Amino acid sequence: MAQAQASAHAQGQHHPIKLYLVVWAWLFILSACSYFVDFFQLQGLLRYSLIILFMLLKAGLIIAVFMHMAWERLSLVYAILIPMSAVLVFVAIMVLEADYTLLSRVVFFGPGS
Repeated sequence: MAQAQASAHAQGQHHPIKLYLVVWAWLFILSACSYFVDFFQLQGLLRYSLIILFMLLKAGLIIAVFMHMAWERLSLVYAILIPMSAVLVFVAIMVLEADYTLLSRVVFFGPGS
């Protein structure tokens, strides 16, 4: 029993080809959606939000399936996701601070020439 598990572990884990085909189909659909955002000439915050949403969904699929993160231990997933989440929070804080800094410069120093 233990020898069979060791040989199966040594050979690696095999996933059905259907899983990869489904993921490729979803990646194609999400890429088409990103294309249609430009095709329909969406503008402003809606455009950027949709493009970033589709990009994050595609990255999540790639990380989960092709990088095998869906089958990793939870501690490894946390070791990767928590620091990246912290970086995103800090970037959001910097964006908010940059808007405040620009607003206070415009108020105190007047519009740029």
